[in-house]
Amino acid sequence: MSKPVCLLWLDDFDAYVKALNNAGLGDRFEVHGVKRDEKPPEDLIPRVEVLAGWKHGGYLGRMLRLRWIQAMTAGVEAWIDAPGLRDEVMLCCARGSHRHSMSENILGALFHLTKPYMAAALDQKQGQWNRRMSKLLAGQTLGILGLGAIGQELALKAHALGMRVIGTKREPEPLEGVDEVYSGDEMDDVLRQSDFVVLLLPVTPETENVINAKRLGVMKPTAWLLNFGRGPLIVDADLIAAVKNKTIAGAVLDVFREEPLPASDPFWKTEGILVLPHIGGGHANRSAVVAEIFAENARLYFAGEPFATGVDRARGY
Repeated sequence: MSKPVCLLWLDDFDAYVKALNNAGLGDRFEVHGVKRDEKPPEDLIPRVEVLAGWKHGGYLGRMLRLRWIQAMTAGVEAWIDAPGLRDEVMLCCARGSHRHSMSENILGALFHLTKPYMAAALDQKQGQWNRRMSKLLAGQTLGILGLGAIGQELALKAHALGMRVIGTKREPEPLEGVDEVYSGDEMDDVLRQSDFVVLLLPVTPETENVINAKRLGVMKPTAWLLNFGRGPLIVDADLIAAVKNKTIAGAVLDVFREEPLPASDPFWKTEGILVLPHIGGGHANRSAVVAEIFAENARLYFAGEPFATGVDRARGY
């Protein structure tokens, strides 16, 4: 009996083979590894049943045996809209793979905004001794729009720092470390109360451009917006205007509509906006973490059980 053909279209496919072997599934697939910047062999494309990789390359319409896609990221909008993706093909994301790295980087941004270490480093270059005052995070309200795996991890860490944590979840329920959970329709209630607002929403028809002039106007003039979710969540021009007009204090942006961010983009030179080069989710062990997610989904695939990180295409995540 022939084995299902698995295409690992990524640079570090050895980590995925190792994860399959560790899970006792190494002999269940016919595995083919192709580097991310290379094209799959023509004779392999129509035989692929399982695709794990960063991109589809426009080949989905030719992968007539394809049954399951394992994406490398938590956001899957590029896959949902991919040409040739059939309804019966199951899609999984890498939800939870950067739960710790993302939450730590968001905390790093919060410390950057409230502690004078950058200013002290610049003072050192000038040989200047300037006493500076930190702002407390304890007692401040952190609003998390999108209390998924990352949001919940961030909530635990922020709560441990003495912050009041509130946020939104599609289906509200009590969560550890979160003082109040609101529905998506109650987003404005979160915006009004928060000293720092973190965007961790996926991009869907309902969330695209969700942060616009009206919603920015709901926020405190002393509040900061941090976007570690997706670039299209924000109306760029509205955010720039809100920062320039002091509608809000400023913003930290790690994701953008176009990446790399063009040198001509006004975000670069808008005072009060910090541009980060999409560093939020990356970490040295991420390949191994995603490989473990893939291996667990492979186990469930053969068992005929629901995937651990399956995507609801109607919802977009």
